[in-house]
Amino acid sequence: MPKNSLNTVLERFQAIIGEDNFRLSFLHHLRYTRGKDWRSASLQDKFECLALAVRDRVLERMIATQQTYLSQDVKRVYYFSMEFLVGRQLLTNVLNLGIGDLVKEALHRLGCDFDELADLEPDPALGNGGLGRLAACYLESLATLGYPAYGYGICYELGLFRQRFDDQGRQVETPDDWLSQGYPWLMPRPEHRVECPILGRVGHDERGDFKYHPKWVDYQTLLGQPWDLPIVGYGGRTANLLRLFRACSEEPLDMGRFNQGDFVEALHGRVLSETISRVLYPVDTTDRGRRLRLAQEYFLVACGIRDIVRRYRKCHDDFEAFADKVAIQLNDTHPALAVAELHRYFIDEVGMEWDDSWSIVHRTIAYTNHTLMPEALEKWSAALLKETVPRHYEILEEIDRRFVRQAEKSLGKDYAALGRVSLFEHSPQSQVRMANLAVVGSHMVNGVAAIHSRLLVERLFPDFARVWPDRFTNVTNGITPRRWLLAANPALSAAISRRIGESWVTDLDRLAALEEHGADEAFLAEIDAAKTVNKQRLAALVARETGVELPPEMIFDVQAKRLHEYKRQLLNALHVVDLYLQLRDDPGLDLPPRACVFAAKAAPGYWMAKLIIQFINAVAKVVNADESTRDRLRVVFVPDYRVTLSEVLIPAADISEQISLAGTEASGTGNMKFALNGALTLGTLDGANIEIRDAVGADHIFIFGMTVEQVDALRAAGYRPGDYLKRTPRLEAVFDAIEDDRFSAGSPGAFRPLVDALLGGGDHFMLIADYADYAVTRTRMGELFRDRQAWLRMVLRNIARMGPFSSDRSVREYAERIWRIQPVEVPPTPRWE
Repeated sequence: MPKNSLNTVLERFQAIIGEDNFRLSFLHHLRYTRGKDWRSASLQDKFECLALAVRDRVLERMIATQQTYLSQDVKRVYYFSMEFLVGRQLLTNVLNLGIGDLVKEALHRLGCDFDELADLEPDPALGNGGLGRLAACYLESLATLGYPAYGYGICYELGLFRQRFDDQGRQVETPDDWLSQGYPWLMPRPEHRVECPILGRVGHDERGDFKYHPKWVDYQTLLGQPWDLPIVGYGGRTANLLRLFRACSEEPLDMGRFNQGDFVEALHGRVLSETISRVLYPVDTTDRGRRLRLAQEYFLVACGIRDIVRRYRKCHDDFEAFADKVAIQLNDTHPALAVAELHRYFIDEVGMEWDDSWSIVHRTIAYTNHTLMPEALEKWSAALLKETVPRHYEILEEIDRRFVRQAEKSLGKDYAALGRVSLFEHSPQSQVRMANLAVVGSHMVNGVAAIHSRLLVERLFPDFARVWPDRFTNVTNGITPRRWLLAANPALSAAISRRIGESWVTDLDRLAALEEHGADEAFLAEIDAAKTVNKQRLAALVARETGVELPPEMIFDVQAKRLHEYKRQLLNALHVVDLYLQLRDDPGLDLPPRACVFAAKAAPGYWMAKLIIQFINAVAKVVNADESTRDRLRVVFVPDYRVTLSEVLIPAADISEQISLAGTEASGTGNMKFALNGALTLGTLDGANIEIRDAVGADHIFIFGMTVEQVDALRAAGYRPGDYLKRTPRLEAVFDAIEDDRFSAGSPGAFRPLVDALLGGGDHFMLIADYADYAVTRTRMGELFRDRQAWLRMVLRNIARMGPFSSDRSVREYAERIWRIQPVEVPPTPRWE
């Protein structure tokens, strides 16, 4: 028999054995884990067994990975984040393990459909937006590249919220009970439970040596129960851990009160403690909400620091090598208390001197800043911080005293500058600046896009840059191509692989080879066909969820991101109204048919953002019901934006709306995901849009609006929105329609606050100033869409130039320049198949 034929036979034989092994593993879990036979098993039972059979294979890699890290005593990075928006894990794990075909064939032989079962997996409610999704992409890239890494977060039982709309189009929040049927990827680790003191006071431990020996006393104790979620790298060699902590109480049930019928008081302490991990981002417009949010942030870092120390002490009797073996990354300011907590641990529990401890702390910790917006830079009431973590407050005061004294050497007697760099803002109500704490306690601070990092130094931290000019750097955000192309867009992925092979999956720069096929009409047709398939899939989802039909031949113009005024969903919505009025006024107007798709959640306490959602839904209701225009314009707000929805929405988009005011968006990653999946960007020169423009070329992206410098100049000159409105008669007509209640017939005046905020409130994010250019550019994109070949060539160029926006590149930069860690090769384990 020829050698090639023999290899084929052997491969098929191995495949059959693998399918049999997986099928037996599936059936084993059905009987012995779920306690069911085939006839009584529900689809949910079968999903659980499928996930557990895959998890068995993941755990082999996880155990081998952890054993390797321990035996080699490698330096590891610990990524602290309040959010990890990981998305569904089944498909990612199957693809990264390389067992997709095997699993699907084994299920087929059992009479099951993989996609049907995979669709039952809940979307883990562990995050909200780009911050959490970035953290998830980085964990996946760290594992793919073989870097020793752990994520630390909170296991939120109810997440942020599930979003629906009432009959007036208003956002309604309901609990996201994603753990109601269990979650097969999470594994409890009760043996690593940690104790975290909170509240109480600081006393003095008398030792007779006339020195200050602080002692935290009369505190309450929170218990942090770890739950591990394995993160598998592509190729299945490395499986790192995301460790999530859930709060529980050591306070026993007061049986006396309980037996007397006083159930609430008997359980009060336990309920109060366990509330800490109940929801993500409790509303902080109330005193109780602020207290809970601060407690959450402290709980995360207290649990994480204790876990890091426990792991470090497996190999070390002292802390001399701590900074050489541990790198801590703070993902935004939420975990900034890690600086004070690690310092407190070394001083209070290890007995180090201040300078020795501080040397380790700042060499260990690094900080990523994600925003320039003052309202998003956390500040905590000094009184609340002192009450919640009194010992940390003392440490913060001493850190500040020593730092300000050091800063004087660079800043001199510039008391204004010294006040700006202080950890404390001495306003009528003294506050602690968490961003300043993160900068002072870190050895490196990075922004997340080139322009953001420049503005970080020039505007947010210029005084710190005078003190430490080498402490600031840039690491532009990235996305993992495994989830955002390979898994989310199989049709396009297959077309790419047929042309250039599969190496792009782990080396996104290889996409550049696609440019050689720019004149290949057959390939362009495949890209077009893939887009059509994805648009049909989204249209089916939208029809199912909202009842709105989106013809795939329309332009799918998509804006999907967290709802915030600076992201300017309202700018988009105003132009939708403009288009509608034009079509109504001139039935013969020749505009290409357009479907405007929105998806976003607004924070529960953010009234204006929720009003914008209501307005968009009201516009959609009017536009979609108008028979004279509905064939040329449709609008839909898809509820409950999350990873699972974005994986359907992003591959279907023709136009990617990235329209924040220049200088407000730190980077963005949605812009990268859309471009990688063949959507053309309509955006401002903000965040990573600038780097995308530089990568794809100015002729292959649609840029409008003011630059950062022009925004600054206009503010300095005194921006008067009314002056710009007079030059934009189409926008005046839009405002008239809103004030005439054309979209609020049942609730007169409902949307006038939107107009008032723009005209009377100063239009802080300058929608009116940028409106005319936005409208012209959006129309120009519509005209280009008619020329399918020209459009598809631009699409191909965008896909081919997305290599620099891989999270693999981002992670390498962090590893080499900030964390100083090396990849570790995990030896193979015996294959199941």
